Amino acid sequence: MMYVAAFLALCLLISLFLHYRAKKKMGSDLEYMAKKLKSITVSGSSERLLLMTEDQRLRDLLNEINGLLDYHQEKMADLARLRIATNRMLSNVSHDLKTPLTVISGYIETIQHDDQFSDEEREMLLAKVQVKVMEVAGLINTFFDLAKLEAEDWQLDMERIQLNELCRKVVLGFYDTLTSKGFAVHIELPDESIHIEADPAALTRVLENLISNSIRYGRDGKTVGMTLYQDEEAVYIDIWDKGQGIQEMDKGKIFERLYTADDSRNSSTHGSGLGLMIAKRLTEQMQGQISFASVPYTKTTFTLAFPKPKLEDYSKLKKVVRNP
Repeated sequence: MMYVAAFLALCLLISLFLHYRAKKKMGSDLEYMAKKLKSITVSGSSERLLLMTEDQRLRDLLNEINGLLDYHQEKMADLARLRIATNRMLSNVSHDLKTPLTVISGYIETIQHDDQFSDEEREMLLAKVQVKVMEVAGLINTFFDLAKLEAEDWQLDMERIQLNELCRKVVLGFYDTLTSKGFAVHIELPDESIHIEADPAALTRVLENLISNSIRYGRDGKTVGMTLYQDEEAVYIDIWDKGQGIQEMDKGKIFERLYTADDSRNSSTHGSGLGLMIAKRLTEQMQGQISFASVPYTKTTFTLAFPKPKLEDYSKLKKVVRNP
């Protein structure tokens, strides 16, 4: 009986020793993990926690922590990109607003202090001031539109619309600008009526942004065109030009916020870098897609594709569309 008691006591001591050693090992591992994790977060490095252990619970914890570190690293990269975009936005906004405001100030100062102008010359200067004021107002509206898109608060009134007439009206709105700049205009609209479900104002804005983009960057080709067509599944609108096109290095970035090509910061092609992004976001909110193909100085085409409408109660289509 005494031997049995001694054996049990020995087993208990061995068990307590193994438990103490395992607890000490876990404490040491946890201390290492805590110090290493603090070092990674303070330094902002891309290191991961590496630890050899047979404890499944610790391995699971390590996997979760490393996953969290990956997520943190990804968010830090996103934040860095956002800071760059924000700085670029501030620079663009400053440049976009400063230039016309400087011109406006110069015209007004000239009108105020120069008495030699005739009434006709003053009217011409005031007309130029008005053009610049409208330019500033347009820029402000563009940034306001960006704010609404970012807040996911752009309300779309979806309805069945006839595209032939809408496309014709949009092109006619640019006709004077195009002809004054020496552009040839090519419009291809089918005889049969084509309908889609969309917000007329938003679709008009998309087409205007694309045509403005073609005028800005297609000035060398002096040609802008619009083609409306359909197949069994979708309706398509092509906006095309024969200008400088899109370089290979820019193709993955043109729909990014505030992205402009390197040579677009001169006076002839200067833009805010928001038009294509707004066009893409609005198109997608109307369940459409936007794509492009470009051969510089040959043809650059932006294509809008919308699904054909289904028979349903269109009075129920009005809704607030959220960003995908």
